[in-house]
Amino acid sequence: MMFDRRLLENFDWIFLCLVLALSAVGVVNLYSASAGFNSGGTPVYLKQLYFICLGLCILLVILFVDYHYLKDPAYFFYAVSILLLLAVLVIGKQTSGSQRWINLGFFNLQPSELAKIAVILALAKYFSRREYPQGIGFKGLVVPALIMGVPFLLILKQPDLGTAMHLAFICLSILMFLRIRKAVMVVLGLGVAVALPFAWHFLKAYQKQRIVTFLYPEQDPLGAGYHIIQSKIAVGSGQFWGKGFMKGTQSQLQFLPEQHTDFAFSVFAEEWGFIGSAVLLVLFFLLILMGLRIVIRSQDRFGAILALGVVSLMFWQLLINISMVTGLVPVVGIPLPFISYGGSSLVTVFICAGLLLNISMRRFLFQETGN
Repeated sequence: MMFDRRLLENFDWIFLCLVLALSAVGVVNLYSASAGFNSGGTPVYLKQLYFICLGLCILLVILFVDYHYLKDPAYFFYAVSILLLLAVLVIGKQTSGSQRWINLGFFNLQPSELAKIAVILALAKYFSRREYPQGIGFKGLVVPALIMGVPFLLILKQPDLGTAMHLAFICLSILMFLRIRKAVMVVLGLGVAVALPFAWHFLKAYQKQRIVTFLYPEQDPLGAGYHIIQSKIAVGSGQFWGKGFMKGTQSQLQFLPEQHTDFAFSVFAEEWGFIGSAVLLVLFFLLILMGLRIVIRSQDRFGAILALGVVSLMFWQLLINISMVTGLVPVVGIPLPFISYGGSSLVTVFICAGLLLNISMRRFLFQETGN
C-alpha cells in the first residue's frame, strides 16, 4: 500500500516539538540534579537520553500503525498487562519495601506503567461499541469496574498506592467524559466517603505515615517529614528568578531526597524560580490543551476515548506530582512526565504522545471512509 502524503500534511509538528522541548528540559534538569551524586557508572541524564531515544523509536512505530488496528487486540494487551502484574508479585525486584519492577538485565520494567495504557485501550474498545443516551448507569459500570479493578488491586498489592490512584483517576476521567448519571455519581461519592475510614486500616504503615506527615510535617522534620519540608524549601528558595543553573543549594548539597525522580520539579523550581516554573507549566498546559483538541477533533468513538484516556494519564500525573512536591497532597511517588528520571514512566508518556499524534493525523481518513 502506498504511503498517503496527507498523513504528513496532517501531522501535528507543534505537539511533537512540545514533547521534545519538555524532554530536553528534563535531561538538562537531570544533569544538574545528579551532579552531586554520580559516582561511577552511567550518569542518570545519559540514561534518560537513552530512554528518550527508545521512546522516540516506539513513537515512530506507533505512527506507522493505524490506531484502529489497536482495537481488536485491546483485550489481549490488557491480559498481557495482568500477567506482567502477576509476575511482579512472584519474580519482581524489591526496593524500599515495594515490589514493582521486573529486572530484564538491561532495563527494570515497571508493568504498572504499561498497565495504564492497556486499561485505556480496553475501556476504549468496550465503550466504542456502546451508547448511553441517558448516561451510564450502575449496570453499565460493572464491566468497566472489573477492567479497572483487577490491575488496581494488583498494583495495590505491590504496594503502590500512588500508581493505583493514578489509574483510578484516569478511569474516572473517561467515565466522566462519557457521562455518568447523576444518581450514580451521588451514590458512588457517598460510598467512597463511607469507605475511607475503613480503608485506613488496610494501608501499610509507611502509607499511613505519609498521610500523617502531609498533615503535620513539622512533627518529624528529620524523619518522615524530611522529604516534603526540603522540597518546600527548595521550591520557595528559588523565589522569582531562581538561583541559576546548578546553583541550587538544596539539590547541589543533596539536602533534597529523590531529586532526580519524584522531586525533579523541586530542583527545577529552585534553579529557575517562579518565572522558569511558570514557563515549564505553560509548556505542559499547551501539551494538554493540544491533546484535548485531538480528542474533540477525533472522528470516531474509539479514537476519542483513547485520546481522552492518554491525555488524562499525562494530566493527572502532572497534577499529582506538582501538588506532591509543593505539599498540597501526600508524597505518593508519582514522577513528573518527561522531566523525572525513569525508563518505564518516560516510555509510557512517549506511547501516549505517539497515540495522540496517530489519532490526529488520521482523522481525515475516517471522514472519507466513514469507518
